[in-house]
Amino acid sequence: MILNLLADATAALDFSSLGLSPIALDLGTWRIGGFSMHPQVHWYSLGYIAGIMFGYWYLTRLLRQPGAPMAKRHAEDLVFYATIGILAGGRLGYILFYKPEILRNPIEILYLWQGGMSLHGGLIGTIIAILLLARKNGLSALRVCDYVAVCTPPALGLVRLANFVNGELWGRPTTLPWGVIFPRTEDGIPRHPSQLYEAALEGVLLFVVLNVLFWRTDARYKPGFLVGSGLLGYGIIRFLVELVRQPDAGLEHLSWGLTMGQTLSVPMLAAGLYLMATAAGRRVRVEPIVGSESVA
Repeated sequence: MILNLLADATAALDFSSLGLSPIALDLGTWRIGGFSMHPQVHWYSLGYIAGIMFGYWYLTRLLRQPGAPMAKRHAEDLVFYATIGILAGGRLGYILFYKPEILRNPIEILYLWQGGMSLHGGLIGTIIAILLLARKNGLSALRVCDYVAVCTPPALGLVRLANFVNGELWGRPTTLPWGVIFPRTEDGIPRHPSQLYEAALEGVLLFVVLNVLFWRTDARYKPGFLVGSGLLGYGIIRFLVELVRQPDAGLEHLSWGLTMGQTLSVPMLAAGLYLMATAAGRRVRVEPIVGSESVA
């Protein structure tokens, strides 16, 4: 009996046994006139929505501290700008970096409910959104990026959890006892639950690190240091996780020896190191947007 228990403890987990579904809420079939609809709410979408809502709430809390780079009214505008940047940048980035064949049927670009978003593309879209907001309101784009970076990791973690619930973006084959057999692989081989690795590292660990820097150090008064830390941290995590994450089909063996995820992380690593190394030289007297306390 003991041997049987040990065997069960080291057996791979069958994903199908978890009873997970990509659909969080099924609203049934609606008939309006001659049309019928079957609206469904997916966990993937809820992950993005919850991440954006948390990010806004937490950003307003950060803005209460002395030396904030913008006011609450700017944060409200930023939610709108950033949401468009995340969706447009994430989707276009996924298509350009991973699935360019979608361009043959452009209508599929709008099929967001089918998944297919790139973190690197979403990052570019968010940066563009911040630049537009900062230019419109005369704000320091780099300092706004610092504050946004501190709020971002939970959204990354939630989306990775949604990836796991969807049974997608699985890892490479493994013999470790926590390996998971994902039905969509169709090979029955246990694989790393790399989505959960990323949720823990990108969503929890990175959030803790950035918040320690924000609340326990003077990092927020060095423009670029926090966003640089975020870029460097994410770049390291993604580069390492790619070692156990199954590359997208067709991108398994790039000629330069890296996966696409690793390749796209290299510029993030370089940008993060540069911003952190030069942040001290950008430190100036910071006048807050709200409150009265100046920070030298």
